[in-house]
Amino acid sequence: MNIENGKIININRFPSPNPNVELSVITYLSNGLKVKGLLAEPKTSETTDGFLYLRGGIKNVGKVRPARIAQFAAEGFVVFAPYYRGNQGGEGNEDFAGEDRQDAYAAFLLLKSLPRVKHIHVFGFSRGGVMALLTAIEFPETASVVTWGGVSDMFLTYSERKDLRRMMKRVIGGTPKKYPDRYQVRTPLYKLEHLNAPVLIIHGVNDHNVSVEHAYRLERGLNSLSKQVDCWYFDEFTHYFPPVINRKVVEDLTKWMKSQIKR
Repeated sequence: MNIENGKIININRFPSPNPNVELSVITYLSNGLKVKGLLAEPKTSETTDGFLYLRGGIKNVGKVRPARIAQFAAEGFVVFAPYYRGNQGGEGNEDFAGEDRQDAYAAFLLLKSLPRVKHIHVFGFSRGGVMALLTAIEFPETASVVTWGGVSDMFLTYSERKDLRRMMKRVIGGTPKKYPDRYQVRTPLYKLEHLNAPVLIIHGVNDHNVSVEHAYRLERGLNSLSKQVDCWYFDEFTHYFPPVINRKVVEDLTKWMKSQIKR
């Protein structure tokens, strides 16, 4: 790992939707590339926990939304959400949890370098689920991991999402049949024994973007290793929860994170 990973190169203030939260677009180093991300800080000076927000999608699909990041910061966290390489003015090219996982690792180090940040929690939505699990495996000091509608198995994504196959073949370099190792390296299920942090799985049972089978496989894998895992399954919801429920789940999951520290 490059010793300059996570080093902040540039900070630009960004308009915040919340008067109690300050937003900045950060340019930071990830294996020599200048990558961008959004930092949200509660307007208090006290030490608090860091929250690494790992977005889903690729390129313009699933972009980091300032209101969403501010929502988590309003719960008392310093939140950093990398855009991943090649996005919104960042250098390099995204490759769907391949080399671009380094952008998440460097973002973890960035949060760690901030003087007011104590513990770091990792959160992944959709494709961010694999990024979150891989990051927590890389950093054993991770305080907790939450995966919401999260991918856990890249082989399963390829077989379920016919609409994504062309993109996956392009960025990963081929099919799972031709390059199983490239899909395996992107699938955290094969490395769960190295995961120390408690995990919370949140998933809508009717999710058609990332089937609930991803959650079940992760839950089974963690249970088989006697790892700490909590699961919140929502029978009536898809990949996206209604706004009122969404806000409540945000509140509940941040309480869950804080309770892991007390534990």
